[in-house]
Amino acid sequence: MKIQADALLFDNDGTLVSSLESVYRCWTRWAEEYGITAEEFARVELHGRPAAEIAADLLPADRVAEAVVRIEQLEVEDVEGGVHLLPGTRALLDSVPADRWAVVTSATRRLAEARLDEAGIRPKTLIAADDITRGKPDPEPFLLAARRLGVDPARCVVFEDAPAGLQAGRSAGMTTVALTTTHQATELHADVVVGDLSAVSALVTDGGVEISVGD
Repeated sequence: MKIQADALLFDNDGTLVSSLESVYRCWTRWAEEYGITAEEFARVELHGRPAAEIAADLLPADRVAEAVVRIEQLEVEDVEGGVHLLPGTRALLDSVPADRWAVVTSATRRLAEARLDEAGIRPKTLIAADDITRGKPDPEPFLLAARRLGVDPARCVVFEDAPAGLQAGRSAGMTTVALTTTHQATELHADVVVGDLSAVSALVTDGGVEISVGD
């Protein structure tokens, strides 16, 4: 399958890199510190959502701000050795000019930059939780990325592993490619579903970027 695009928009965790072990290790410790039971924690969708929204689901409003600062601290301190590139990431990013792609993450800028730096990824355009008022599944993060890159949202392709991110991409009017790195294919509503980015290649043309998607 081939997709014609002007820009590629990538989620970070679970799409470009894996930090799942670090994420669950840090959030488990955070939950224990804040007296949240395993049952309460299990009811909350963790992946692909801003920390502030997760904390707001679990804590009184007056404790959310300090709780967000604490989870960011735990995760930043856990970055070394806790992040690795997923298959296909390096080859795909190296094949696309820096002004044709962006990272759109639910993490804070400080945490996102720490994880990306650990993995050796330095995007020219990064949209983080600090940049938006409504996180995924709202389309705002992806629409902001398209605006920063100066491209039509309809000419953007979103690469995501989480249902919330895919919903955001669809709501933004973008083509969506789902990766089954963290969820089963049956949980992912997208135009195309692949295992990881090793199934994706890109060719820069006069008309933009031609994306080829395999199985």
